Amino acid sequence: MNNNDRLVRLRYALDIKDKEMVEIFKLGGLEITKEDIKKMLDKSKKQNSDNAKENDFQENEYVKNCSNQTLESFLNGLIIFKRGKKESAVNEPEKKAPMMITNENVNNMLLKKIKIALSLTSEDMLGILGNAGVEISKSELSAVFRKEGHRNYKECGDRYARNFLKGLAIAWREES
Repeated sequence: MNNNDRLVRLRYALDIKDKEMVEIFKLGGLEITKEDIKKMLDKSKKQNSDNAKENDFQENEYVKNCSNQTLESFLNGLIIFKRGKKESAVNEPEKKAPMMITNENVNNMLLKKIKIALSLTSEDMLGILGNAGVEISKSELSAVFRKEGHRNYKECGDRYARNFLKGLAIAWREES
């Protein structure tokens, strides 16, 4: 699963419109036009539809690639869009630089930032995964949220991220 797939699935799950996407990217510090968003969400014409049927989990090709930094900007903007801008105290110490998304931790960061943006608890997260037919323990879930390098850190695979986004679509669209 590539970043474009993640963006498409998240957009569908949360029913985000193009205008809101532009605003979310802007809140995340990235100026993107509606046309650029459409290119990131549209699959390339050269992709063979027969091949897609053979392998459901193949990498899709999109007109415009969504980089890790672009996805991170969107996720940061989503947090601000859903929760509002964080008020900083005058005497608050300077924060560390945010953790950058890499190809190894992209799914972990996706789940962490969605959890923050939607104010989800661990029980909510387990319920969302349950909607997609995935049953994991609370300790397995907490391992995904640990800091990279921690002895109990576990990398989140594409299967869990895909099922989480599927379960999120089920849960979020039922509420609407």
